[in-house]
Amino acid sequence: MKVLYAIQGTGNGHLARAMEVVPQLQKMVETDVMISGIQGDIELPFPVKYRFYGISFIFGTRGGVDLWKTFTRLRPFRFIRDIVRLPVKEYDLVLCDFEPVSAWACKLKGKKCIGISHQNAVLHPDAPKPEKEDWLGKQILKHYAPASEKYGFHFSAIGRSVFTPVIRPAIREAAPENKGHYTVYLPAYSNGEIEKVLHRFPQVQWQVFSKHNQTSYQSGNILFQPVSLNSFSASFISCKGILCNAGFETPAEAIYMGKKLCVIPMKGQYEQACNAAFLESMGILALSSLDGNRLTQWLEEKNRLQIRYPHHIHEILSMITLRHIYENMSKVSSGKRKNIAEKRKAFFTVPGMG
Repeated sequence: MKVLYAIQGTGNGHLARAMEVVPQLQKMVETDVMISGIQGDIELPFPVKYRFYGISFIFGTRGGVDLWKTFTRLRPFRFIRDIVRLPVKEYDLVLCDFEPVSAWACKLKGKKCIGISHQNAVLHPDAPKPEKEDWLGKQILKHYAPASEKYGFHFSAIGRSVFTPVIRPAIREAAPENKGHYTVYLPAYSNGEIEKVLHRFPQVQWQVFSKHNQTSYQSGNILFQPVSLNSFSASFISCKGILCNAGFETPAEAIYMGKKLCVIPMKGQYEQACNAAFLESMGILALSSLDGNRLTQWLEEKNRLQIRYPHHIHEILSMITLRHIYENMSKVSSGKRKNIAEKRKAFFTVPGMG
């Protein structure tokens, strides 16, 4: 069986999850990897067969997406060319982590595309939503990377298709410490905007990971570092608390390690507004902006949430691949058919999988 695993390369969350998903897939089936997008900072430790420009949202410097830069960096003809060239029909299964080239290639070529992403979970009708409706944001989530069948990951399992987060081995196997500093990842804010607020707390040591500088430098009580997975993980594991945007992977890992957490959703990002709503329902502080007064309140709090999410990505991926084989039973011998059916039934009884 040959599988294409397609990864969204805008931001680092999808890439971080792929570091756990791809090795598990490779144990089960022949796997090719593709990435599209130009905003990722993580180098993957396995071969990538296809790299495409894709459609990326460009981070701004005041808490949101820079719409003008996003528009000017669109390459629609290149996007269409990549859709046409991607040979999705060569694969028995296409798994798509919110990646638009593979999703639209499947849609236009009549190939089934299996969506397996956090964004699918955000759209689940039972997932918490913000009070303010965002029709455009919801439509972007629905149509950016269309899928024939959808599975998702969220802060809690929902029904039979939304699972708990995938936690990287570097985090799952680490022994958390508290060296007193706070780790910060707010890629949609400039270093200057971050400095103005964090300098108000000279008694706190801040370790900021920024997309806006290529070398590390110290500014008073703030250490600015370029984004590096290893450096970020080391800071994260030994910190007292995490201040980050309302993405998915970093807040989920903070909850897994029991770190004090505060999130700031990126402006104009419906997905992050939904994440903030879910986290608030779990007792996590979510701010509408980088607000020094609210940070004072958070720094004084001692409450933290810890959930030891189960390690069942192998079972999830096995269930999905087995389901695909089961749907093509006409191509399978009667003996294998019975064995596949028994395994498929067993996977639906795995705790936390609906």
